[in-house]
Amino acid sequence: MNLPDSDQDFLRGVIKFARQRPNPVSWVDRDGTARVTSLLPAEMDHLNRLAHQLRLSKSAVLEQASFLSARPAPKRRPADDVKES
Repeated sequence: MNLPDSDQDFLRGVIKFARQRPNPVSWVDRDGTARVTSLLPAEMDHLNRLAHQLRLSKSAVLEQASFLSARPAPKRRPADDVKES
C-alpha cells in the first residue's frame, strides 16, 4: 500500500483488533435487562481474576458492578466558563 506510515499503523491496529476473538458474558443489568457484553481476551482475563478473587461468577461480578455509582465529573473552575473577547 502506498500510504503514510501513520495510516498503515492505523490499519494494522484495526486488523489486529478485528482478529481478536471476543468473549461474550451474559448478565442481568440492575433494571432487569438481560445483557451480553463482548470482552477482549485481556479484559476477560481481568474479569476472571476479579471473579476468582471475589468468589463470584463473571456474570455476578458484572451484575454487582452495575450498581456502582458513576464517577463525578471533574469540577470546572469558574475561569474556564469565561470567554475572552
